[in-house]
Amino acid sequence: MDTKKLGFESKLIHAGLFDDQYGSATVPIYQTSTFKFKNADHGAACFSGDSGGYIYTRLNNPTIDSLEKLVAELENGYRGIATSSGMGAVNTIYSALLKQGDHMISTGAVYGPSRVIMENHYSKYGIESTYLDTSKSENIRKAIKPNTRLLFIETPANPTMDITNLDEVVKIAREHRLITVADNTFCSPYLQKPLDHGFDIVFHSLTKFMNGHADIVGGLIVTKKKELDQLLRPMMINLGCNMDPHQAYMVIRGLKTLSLRMERSQENAMKIAGFLEKHPKVEWVKYPGLSTHPQYDLALKQMKGPGAMICFEMKNGVEAGKTLMNSVNLCLLAVSLGGVETLIQHPASMTHSKMNRDARIKAGITDGLVRLSVGIENVEDLIDDLTQALDKID
Repeated sequence: MDTKKLGFESKLIHAGLFDDQYGSATVPIYQTSTFKFKNADHGAACFSGDSGGYIYTRLNNPTIDSLEKLVAELENGYRGIATSSGMGAVNTIYSALLKQGDHMISTGAVYGPSRVIMENHYSKYGIESTYLDTSKSENIRKAIKPNTRLLFIETPANPTMDITNLDEVVKIAREHRLITVADNTFCSPYLQKPLDHGFDIVFHSLTKFMNGHADIVGGLIVTKKKELDQLLRPMMINLGCNMDPHQAYMVIRGLKTLSLRMERSQENAMKIAGFLEKHPKVEWVKYPGLSTHPQYDLALKQMKGPGAMICFEMKNGVEAGKTLMNSVNLCLLAVSLGGVETLIQHPASMTHSKMNRDARIKAGITDGLVRLSVGIENVEDLIDDLTQALDKID
């Protein structure tokens, strides 16, 4: 069945499926390390790439292939490359596209480990990087150097919720012949499709909204064109950060309810953001669904909805934030995001703690910033939990 013309929700259920010999209604888990050849000629054909056959799960696997095809179709891309984690995807991109002497421009408040590994490790091999507020396109233009090769964007940014104009980034990139990469984890393809705006590569931490149940770790890259897939896939294989077939099965299962989960989560998030914005102990709230967000109009233009991520600052700073996080009962004090459960965390001491403090503050990740990933619980229960926790702050 050709699923390309189906609606998004139908694709979630039917894209990527294949007919196995028993007619399974779901993608089977091919939990095997190696595959048996029919004969010596078949084995030779598999290694040459002429047969499309399977050899070894680090190279390819039917269950993983199904997930890769599914997400590529959701993102309107050429092909997917599944990895063992979101950072597996990041390292595949860095290693395949950057060489000694190259320069990368990235969002200042990008996911902490994506920045830390570039600054602390890739820099040792002569790769330069500049981190800045990419929500202001003029910052990107000013930072471009003769050796700039890659624009690595996260929008909305983690955890500041700053939004970068995808169309403007692509325009700049084309003027300077740069490769564009978007971390689409916060939105998922349900809310945002960077490839449709002209980006070359999009990737996800599948651990988050795509899987949605806080029970796997995984990543996935989708390229717009075949040429980039041919650069990235061999790098993933050689790095050995391939996904496991059972992981792939779990993500396929989780994806079936992506649209339902995203709709409920962002409906809850909208109500909670409004509640927090009016609370006397909250200094400010940043959520794309609020008209007070600096890029509110842009969010309406390039995102289908505001999503389920909120950041806010307590009036009494770090100590007030600690009291809040130590006093919640229904909200879980935990890192990660995008699950059916609501999570609350403190980026400065948790997800972005390895960043240099000055760089962190410059990126907008203040000491008192709190990040909330809103789940699908009863919203009144969530507001009641936050209320009782806020009441404990002096």
